[in-house]
Amino acid sequence: MNMRGIDLNLLVSLDVLLDEANVTRAAARLGVSQPGLSAQLSRLRDLFGDPLLVPSETGRGMIPTVRAMEMKDALHVALADLETVVRRPSGFDPRRDDRTFQIAASDNATIVLGLALVERLRETAGSGIRLAFRGARADTIAGDLERGDVDLLIGSERMVPPSAKARKLLDERYVMVQRRGHPRGIAALDLDAYCALDHVLVSTSGGSLSGFVDEQLEALGRRRAVVLSVHQFLLAPTIVEATDLVSTLPGRLARRFATRLDLFDLPFAARGFSLFAAWHPRVHADPAHVWLRGELAAVAATP
Repeated sequence: MNMRGIDLNLLVSLDVLLDEANVTRAAARLGVSQPGLSAQLSRLRDLFGDPLLVPSETGRGMIPTVRAMEMKDALHVALADLETVVRRPSGFDPRRDDRTFQIAASDNATIVLGLALVERLRETAGSGIRLAFRGARADTIAGDLERGDVDLLIGSERMVPPSAKARKLLDERYVMVQRRGHPRGIAALDLDAYCALDHVLVSTSGGSLSGFVDEQLEALGRRRAVVLSVHQFLLAPTIVEATDLVSTLPGRLARRFATRLDLFDLPFAARGFSLFAAWHPRVHADPAHVWLRGELAAVAATP
């Protein structure tokens, strides 16, 4: 295909059409009439020699062809890159520019680093800089970063995609928490007592009754009694405070509840984890991204 003479607006329309799979909704997003977009789709079909979208057998919406699905992600990334070139200046002024950064992070990372980042940006950035935090999923984060749906990941080394650039922010260790006045008292833990207690496990992917700590216990030939699994870190302290259950949590998060819960070192040499910032290589040199990563690193370095 000769790129000369191709109307780039047609490719923008195709990107939205493939995302919506519905001419009416796509026309509304693009701010054009439905007949006008139908005419653009006809030109695109001639251009690619492929129907691209065919009517659904249910009569609702349209189904992308194999050719359309093959180009969908690459087209979206290419248009995002082109938009960066065309619309954004080469420099970046956090006190004057407008920018919304999409950050993927667990609730633990959001509490431990995200809140401090928000406070720091109140001093170092203007009102045009906004942060939008969202959950991070290991099975989708690589694509989210590549498409530009997520600007920055804050997560453990297990979350960082092989294709991403990354920077370690901090090292973390685990502690056990229990409610004040727990029947077992406040004596130091031994391994037998730890394993015998009823535990709340945090499984951010949801549903699992075994995690990183359990893998380490298994290597020692031991097993703890996990009786409850929750999908967010912040749920565990609330449950622990109201029950005789205990939980093993990242130390920085647990210390935020030190006035309400008792904290204990684990009775074995448990490995901790590290939190990393990760981003797609295509934004590595972007001035706004460089600035945001520097602000996050400064927050992580603050005791």
